[in-house]
Amino acid sequence: MDLFAAFLRKQIRNYMFGSVVAVLAVGSLVLLSSLQISKVEYLRLSIVLLLSFVIMVFTEISIFIKQMKPLRAALNEQKPTLAMLEKAYLQTHRLPKVAVHRILGPHLLGLSLPAFLMTAWLIWTGLVSFPYYYLLIAVVGAVLVACMHALIEFFLTCSAIIPLIKEFRNRALEMYGVDFSLEGHVFVSIRPKFLVSCMLIGTFPLFLFIMATQIRLLTLKSVPASDLNGYWEWAGLVLVIGILFSSVAAWLLTASVQHPINELYQAMNNVKDGRLLQVQDEYSDEFSKLVAGFNMMVRGLQAREQQNRQLLDSYFTTLAVALDARDPYTAGHSLRVAEYSVIIGQLAGLAGQKLDNLRKSALLHDIGKIGVRDSVLFKEENLTDEEFDQIKSHPVLGENILRQIEPVEIMAPYLGGVRSHHERYDGKGYPDGLAGRAIPLFGRIIAVADAYDAMTSDRPYRKGISHERALEILEQGKGTQWDPEFAGLFIAYFSKSGKSGKSAESGYPGRTG
Repeated sequence: MDLFAAFLRKQIRNYMFGSVVAVLAVGSLVLLSSLQISKVEYLRLSIVLLLSFVIMVFTEISIFIKQMKPLRAALNEQKPTLAMLEKAYLQTHRLPKVAVHRILGPHLLGLSLPAFLMTAWLIWTGLVSFPYYYLLIAVVGAVLVACMHALIEFFLTCSAIIPLIKEFRNRALEMYGVDFSLEGHVFVSIRPKFLVSCMLIGTFPLFLFIMATQIRLLTLKSVPASDLNGYWEWAGLVLVIGILFSSVAAWLLTASVQHPINELYQAMNNVKDGRLLQVQDEYSDEFSKLVAGFNMMVRGLQAREQQNRQLLDSYFTTLAVALDARDPYTAGHSLRVAEYSVIIGQLAGLAGQKLDNLRKSALLHDIGKIGVRDSVLFKEENLTDEEFDQIKSHPVLGENILRQIEPVEIMAPYLGGVRSHHERYDGKGYPDGLAGRAIPLFGRIIAVADAYDAMTSDRPYRKGISHERALEILEQGKGTQWDPEFAGLFIAYFSKSGKSGKSAESGYPGRTG
C-alpha cells in the first residue's frame, strides 16, 4: 500500500500542476485579464470559474476512484489471485489513455457547461456587462484548455505508472511464476501521440493569443468595426499557417521516430525467426545508440550460435565415434558414411542447413545398434532369423533413441534418415517397406553411402571388395535397391574423378551396414 499511496500522491501533484497551468493560469490570467470589466464583475466571473473548477474536481475524483479500483484491490490483498494481478497490470498500462478521457469529460461537462450556464445567467441578469458572443469564445477556449490539460496529464501519468507496472509483474513472478508482458500490444500509438502533441503545442498559444486579442479589441470602443473584420482575416491566415506548420512538423517528427522503431522491430523479428542479421546504422541521434546496442546483442548471439553449432557437431561426432568404437572393424564407418552422404547431397544440389542436417543424420544412422546385443552384432557365423530380426530393428531403435533427446524439434530433421536408411527403392527393404520417393530423402542418400562403405570395408569373416566392384554393384542395383538418381551421382563422381573411397573396417550391408 505504500507504493499505492506514493502513486496517489504523485497523481494528485500532477493533477494540480496540470489544472493550475491549463485551467486557472490560462483561463483567468489570459482570458479574464483581456476583458475590460469592473473589479466586481471580475470577481463574479472568478467565482463562477472557481465553482466550475470545484465541480470538475469532484467529477474527476469519482472517475479516478473507479479507475483505481483494480489497482487498489490487487495491492490490498496479501495474496492476490493471478487474475487480479493481470487485471491490475493491464489497467495500469491503460491509465495514461484513460487519464485523457478522465480529463476531457469533466473539463467539458463539469467545468465548461456549469461555467457557461452560470455566466449566461450573469449576463442575463446584468451582473456582468459583456455580450453573449464572448461565451462562444469561452467555449472554444475551454476545449483548448481541456486538451492541453489532458496532454500534460497523459505524459505525467506515463512516468508515474512505471513503479506499479514493475510491482505487479514482480508479484506475478514471485507468486505464480508468470511473467506479464503486453507482447507488443500498443495502447497508444506513437503516430497519434506525436500528431496531437505537436498540433496542440503549435496551435494552442496561437488560439489563446487570437481569442484574447479579439476580446481585448471588442472592449476597446475606439477600435472601428472595419478594423475588427480585418483582424479576423489576419487571424485566420495566422491560424491556417500555424496549423499547417504544426501538421508538417508533427508528420516529420513522427516519421523520424517510427522509421528506426520499425527497422528495429523487423530486425527483432528476424532474430526471433533465427536470422541473426545486424541493422545498418544510419542515424545520428540517440537511435544510433539503440542500433549499436542491438548489433552488439546480435554479435553476441552469433558467437553463441557458433559455439552451440560447434558443440552440437562435436556431440554428433562423439556419438558416432563412440558407436564405432564398440568394434575395431567398424571404426570410422559413421564418419565415412557422413562424408559420402555429403558428397551425394552436394551433387544433388543440397546446401546450407539441409546439407548439414544430412551430415548429422548420416553420423547417427547406426545409433540404434547400441540396442543390439554384442553376441548378435559381432557374430561371425550365419545369423538365425531371430538374430537377423534384431539386426533389422536398429533403424527403429535409433529413431526412438533420438526422440528421447530434448528439445524434440531439434532432432526432428534427422529421424527420417536414421529410420529409413535400409529401405529399398523397390519396396523390399525395412523397417517400413517404403518404395521410391516415399522413402525420406536422407534415407535414400544414406543408403547408397552406407552400402558402398560396407562393401569396401574388411570384416573378420571376409575381405572388403574393391572400389570398382562396389561401383558395379551399385550400378546393378540402381532403381531396385537404391535410388537411381543418387546411386548414379555417386558412381559418376568416383568414375569421373578417378577417386576411390577409403578402405576401412565396416559392416556388410546385409548384416550390420
